[in-house]
Amino acid sequence: MTSSETLTGGVQPRPVVAGLPRYAAGKPPAAVDGMASYKLSSNENPLPPLPAVLEAIAHQADFNRYPDPLSSRLRAELSGFLGVPAEDIVTGAGSLGALNQLLATFAGRNDDGTPDEVVYAWRSFEAYPISVGLAGAESVRVPVTADGRHDLRAMAAAVTARTKMVLLCTPNNPTGPVLGTAETEDFIRRVPPHVVVVIDEAYQEFVRAEGAVDGIAMYRKYPNVVVLRTFSKAHGLAGLRVGYSVSNPALTQHLRVAATPFAVSQIAEKAAIVSLQNYPQVVERVQSLVDERERVTAGLRSLGWAVPDAQGNFVWLDLGEHSAGFAELAGAQALSVRAFPGEGVRVSIGEVEANTRFLQLCANYTNAPRAS
Repeated sequence: MTSSETLTGGVQPRPVVAGLPRYAAGKPPAAVDGMASYKLSSNENPLPPLPAVLEAIAHQADFNRYPDPLSSRLRAELSGFLGVPAEDIVTGAGSLGALNQLLATFAGRNDDGTPDEVVYAWRSFEAYPISVGLAGAESVRVPVTADGRHDLRAMAAAVTARTKMVLLCTPNNPTGPVLGTAETEDFIRRVPPHVVVVIDEAYQEFVRAEGAVDGIAMYRKYPNVVVLRTFSKAHGLAGLRVGYSVSNPALTQHLRVAATPFAVSQIAEKAAIVSLQNYPQVVERVQSLVDERERVTAGLRSLGWAVPDAQGNFVWLDLGEHSAGFAELAGAQALSVRAFPGEGVRVSIGEVEANTRFLQLCANYTNAPRAS
């Protein structure tokens, strides 16, 4: 017996756990003498919540009580904001929590032991294989195109009789491109109507591309479409963990059974409500980050870098085998970035000084992927 087995009495996890990757959260930046440190590794909003939000939650003290398990006030606010029935909204601990509720409801392992299949693009959100595996389902990964886009034709071809769910991440994290309306509708029509199509729009507020798909419009047209959104990015509430799904009542009636009780705390619900009530200010802040994103992408391209279309609050550097080395160089400049060894580096849009320092690093880097 190993020492760990001795301590646990030989207790072992389910076999699926051993085969799952570990979620790698963005690391904080290392301290460098004489330089301010910046974290560009987690796609966080570098700006704090709105002042009205901070004021609203400053003196909240009802944490001796359980929160409303249905987040009724937030759902009512979202209903008016989105123009959808409150009954079609199910809240969760961030959009990832909402996704886990969907998987628990619609995809897993059948009575005969065979796993359902969940199709998604890869590389995409790194939590997908973990969540799918823990649900008991099997991941079917379809490679993204050379420019970081979903290959929707290949994804449609990957759907089989065992497929229960398809995940569409738009803009795609970590590569950045967004799905278009026409191609998404064509894809949905190719997928059998009993397959749940999840449109994951965590970065929806940052999208500026013409013709980009709107998940809410797709949910209104197709009964098997579910939309995921979050308050973590644009609203700057990542630490409070509040997100939601929007879907047809035929789906939500089952989804509420699997939804985690009390997933959204009182303080998270209050913060989200007040942020929605002050949405014009949220838009202003998001636009400032979009402006910085455009400055960074234009700067990279002027240096000769090949950069996929960036529609989230991050850019993707297709550095392949040089990814880890680039991250080390960034660390020496007091910048933390998210390296995917052997694939690429994702760099979040941060403070102006951080973005400028990142561009300076890229100007002096010799292994850049060059535009053809």
